[in-house]
Amino acid sequence: MASVVPVKDKKLLEVKLGELPSWILMRDFSPSGILGAFQRGYYRYYNKYINVRKGSISGITMVLACYHLKHERHHRYH
Repeated sequence: MASVVPVKDKKLLEVKLGELPSWILMRDFSPSGILGAFQRGYYRYYNKYINVRKGSISGITMVLACYHLKHERHHRYH
């Protein structure tokens, strides 16, 4: 059985169209609430795209491959 999640605790993409007005009215529109929403969005973006912890050899390989392609492009074949 699926558990019932209150509309207040749902994310925007999980809200059905009929629940949207009540979901919007339950949001915190105080200055601290708006600031908190921007901070959550910023940290989520930063941790997903900037602060990546899964470093591997693929990044170095990509740099070397680009250098090789650039070098090959400037080479003249006679």
